[in-house]
Amino acid sequence: MLPDVVETLCDLVRIPSVNPMGRRLDGPEYLEYALTDHLERFFRKLGVPWVRQEVEPRRANILAGIVGSPPPAAGGEVLVFEAHQDTVPVDGMRIAPWSPVVQDERVYGRGACDVKGGMACMLTAFARLARERPVGMPTLVMACSVNEEHGFTGAHQMAQLWAAGECDFIPRVPDGVLVAEPTELDVVVTHKGVARWRCRTRGRAAHSARPETGHNAIFDMARVLLALEDYATDTVLTLGQHPLLGRPTLSVGVITGGISVNTVPDACVVEIDRRLLPEEDGWQAREHVIRYIAARCPGAQMEHEPPFLLTPGFSDQHNAGLARRVGFLAQACGAPGRQIGVPYGTDAPAFEQAGAPTVVFGPGALAQAHTDDEWISIEQLRMATEIYYRLGREGLCG
Repeated sequence: MLPDVVETLCDLVRIPSVNPMGRRLDGPEYLEYALTDHLERFFRKLGVPWVRQEVEPRRANILAGIVGSPPPAAGGEVLVFEAHQDTVPVDGMRIAPWSPVVQDERVYGRGACDVKGGMACMLTAFARLARERPVGMPTLVMACSVNEEHGFTGAHQMAQLWAAGECDFIPRVPDGVLVAEPTELDVVVTHKGVARWRCRTRGRAAHSARPETGHNAIFDMARVLLALEDYATDTVLTLGQHPLLGRPTLSVGVITGGISVNTVPDACVVEIDRRLLPEEDGWQAREHVIRYIAARCPGAQMEHEPPFLLTPGFSDQHNAGLARRVGFLAQACGAPGRQIGVPYGTDAPAFEQAGAPTVVFGPGALAQAHTDDEWISIEQLRMATEIYYRLGREGLCG
């Protein structure tokens, strides 16, 4: 009996796979290992070959394949469905995060929208094709990565796996990769990248009764923040524009400093988020910000740490054919299928950099992701499953 997409999603939601996002691991809900084990059992039951790729302890990518007709060695296409296994944390949720609820034509639970919903659709389509094995289908790979929410490391290692020819059912760079994300069944052909780093001002601690004997790092940071505000509201907007993405941006999201109100602080730290257009280099963009601050704050004692996240933008220069094909199938199934750009990041740049035409496509809306009552529409789940199935059956040429 073939799996149902709603049941498949509920099974995925029941298995916690929380990305720690840099916090200390203090519970069994963290990391993806339990979900990876579940996916391995799913592929074993289908009778398809699979491989696990260890990325970090208790974090493994898992890939499974259906060899098409003709096989890749005889010129057959290779198509990859990719979805990440991890979810964001569950702090502040007002529903039980791992007890899925099906109600009002929705499925509720952590990851239902981002991105276990898309994964469930891909798995359901993959299982149907594994059973049917239609003549003329491409070689189809189901690829489930780790650590998308906090660094994209799983996708980059996965791309290295097939670039090196180390996976039997991906003997070469794929002809197309579909990355599951909540796109409301539009086709994301481009998105921004990001450079994130910490800027620290150094001072000298002293008793607040005699502040003149110290040097206040927070006062220095105040001047740095004013410079960053000017950069964000003026300078960065002059550095380029993309027809689907608009302009690059800069934001400051975290500030920490001081140990007590009666101590002159000797350090203050902010975390900077610089969103990149696809053609921008993250290191160069970071250096431009650093030089701007230094010129505006000559007296401040500043240090800039190396980036803790640096991922390029996703370009629309190499995926036109794949985007048209996915859009055509989406519209044939009643979905919008428009070609769009988005400001957030995905696993897609890892596969694009490996030379594979890539698009981002899936059910759900970003507004439903990461929320305190995360949910996804069952109608979109069923529609996405049919679109994935048709693409996997007919391939990129139809």
